[in-house]
Amino acid sequence: MKLFISADMEGISGIVDPSYLDPKYGVNYERGRRLMTDDVNAVIEAAVESGAKEIIVTDSHSGMNNILIEHLHPKARLLSGSPRDHSMMQGLDSSFDAAFFIGYHTRHGVPGVLSHTMGRPIRNLYINGQVMGEFGFNAVYAGLYGVPVCLVSGDNLVAAEAKELIPGISTAVVKYAQSRTAALCLSLEESRQELKNKTKEALEKRPQLSPVNVQAPLTCKIEFSHAGEAEMAAIVPGSLYEAGSSEVTFVAQNQSELYRTMRAMLNLADTVEFA
Repeated sequence: MKLFISADMEGISGIVDPSYLDPKYGVNYERGRRLMTDDVNAVIEAAVESGAKEIIVTDSHSGMNNILIEHLHPKARLLSGSPRDHSMMQGLDSSFDAAFFIGYHTRHGVPGVLSHTMGRPIRNLYINGQVMGEFGFNAVYAGLYGVPVCLVSGDNLVAAEAKELIPGISTAVVKYAQSRTAALCLSLEESRQELKNKTKEALEKRPQLSPVNVQAPLTCKIEFSHAGEAEMAAIVPGSLYEAGSSEVTFVAQNQSELYRTMRAMLNLADTVEFA
């Protein structure tokens, strides 16, 4: 069995606010890196016990160089660093039997722990008219390769978001959102056991889970925070800016074009000052 793990940071055990996420904040970032590595290791350990023979971990947070390779389980390989054409899903292809999303969070506007969608400029993102967060966008990407997403870990609200899109998915809830920057966290011992148990459950259920059923071409609409960001994003060839709004639409012919165009628009929009 070949397993793909995309590991974000906001949904990791014990992480509740930005001080864990970015070295610029300093105070808790090194703790956050260890917590992230330990969560991923719990999943790898259980996956190996369940028969996984090849495991690729894609570090999927910010600069994508957070996981401590010196402490990573030796049965996994790590994809680290940026830039990457396909960002959080770099390395996935149709050869994988399953995908896990570890340390994920809810989409923008949902009161989950550290909720957002991809980056600061994006308010909402839609695929074929359906609003998607990072979980949904990446699950659609996996679906285009025929790979089922079998497990998500994070807070109770990302678990609910995931089940809306994939009703049979296993969910490892490691904390319960109290606000966007507060959570009732399981003890680390309890959290790691939950990750192990749900990993084994997910791999047992894998034959019954189908990939997200999508076919290209896909219409992707991005709602930005303000019109200036939308105007900048619309520089991308083939995009359509809806005048009088903050929305830009494009049609992707395949999964690579979907991810690369979204990333290009996000990066362009992020150059625009608010005032």
